[in-house]
Amino acid sequence: MVTTEDGTGEHAADAILTLYQELRSRGVSSFREACAAVRIAPEEYERCRDELTSLGLIVPTSSTHATVSDIRDANWKPDTDTVAAIDPEISLLRLLDRERERLRNHLTEADRAYSTLETLAGTFLRAGSLAHSEIAVEAITDYRRIQQALEDITDVMQEGSASMHPGSNSRQIPERILDRDRRQIGNGVRVRAIYRGQDAAKPELAELLGRRVALGVEIRLAPVIPMTMVIADQQYAMVPIRPEEPREGAILARGPVLVRSYLGLYEHCWHTATPYGDEAAPDRGGDGLSEQQRAALQMLATGMKDEKIARNLGVSLRTVSRMLSELMQELGASSRFEAGVRAVRLGWLD
Repeated sequence: MVTTEDGTGEHAADAILTLYQELRSRGVSSFREACAAVRIAPEEYERCRDELTSLGLIVPTSSTHATVSDIRDANWKPDTDTVAAIDPEISLLRLLDRERERLRNHLTEADRAYSTLETLAGTFLRAGSLAHSEIAVEAITDYRRIQQALEDITDVMQEGSASMHPGSNSRQIPERILDRDRRQIGNGVRVRAIYRGQDAAKPELAELLGRRVALGVEIRLAPVIPMTMVIADQQYAMVPIRPEEPREGAILARGPVLVRSYLGLYEHCWHTATPYGDEAAPDRGGDGLSEQQRAALQMLATGMKDEKIARNLGVSLRTVSRMLSELMQELGASSRFEAGVRAVRLGWLD
């Protein structure tokens, strides 16, 4: 008797092949009779039938041959266990046709879903809307909605996150902040944050800042911060409805024309703030450069690539990119080559 053991492996494949060859020789036959003829165990009948049917190598039939629409109709049942063997080439062509139809249906559903979302979102999702001048402003008073908006922004952020915090963020959950940091930095996003210097001395916040720095977040301290602010990719900005009463809610602004004005304020605060842990920073010369920054500028001026600068300094590529970006801003340069030229003219590399 032919058995298929556990229904897997070479024995099962051999049994299926033997059964199919028997059915092919019969053309149209009782499935049970064909199984008995090749000595397949009765308990394996249904499994073999299901496998051959799924491959399209047999089709159930009745007193008259089943049509394609009959076979695809889940409610249609043959009146006997009679099956018809199908040529392998025909079976393959039918399988490919079914897959093409399935993919067409899937694409149709995807197009329908996209059209629905585009209609609901209006100009916000319209192709290219964020690249031009459209702006949108939404007032949010529910704290849970504010947190959801921050999560949504985190998911679509691609370049940079910038935030400032005038208070100790007592309503913020540290693990939620750290989770956002991990996702953003893992996606190659530059994450910056400014806190008040007096708040950084508090044990709870000091622990959070240390953990954020360990993840790769750039943090600076300032004696005064004008308002709470979160900026993402020059596309989104979240600020309080009333800076003096941040618990009243927030304004979510979309569109670069509006967001760039907030970013200008942020950059001013960033450059006047002190890097977190700066007391441990290397001594700086009269030009305000550390030895590491000076070495990076000298290598940049020679046309050296970031990767080689990082190897020579023994730091990460991300650190070099951040360092050079900050130096370009300090020098008012629009390119790295221009930064090197300006540094030479100012005598920074003498």
